[in-house]
Amino acid sequence: MQKKKSSFMQSMKAVMWGFLGVRKKAGLQEDVATLSFVHIIIAGVVGALIFMAILLLIVKAVVSH
Repeated sequence: MQKKKSSFMQSMKAVMWGFLGVRKKAGLQEDVATLSFVHIIIAGVVGALIFMAILLLIVKAVVSH
């Protein structure tokens, strides 16, 4: 069986679904077979930074009022 290469955006999508906690087992198995470990690590760091930036903006908006 040949492994299909995935793009960074597919990795980012998988990480975002993981953050939400809504993944089907079939989706997980497909991700394990196709996604790059390096892409997952980078997408996780980017996702965490985006999440922290959004929280920071919300806190600043609430505190400034």
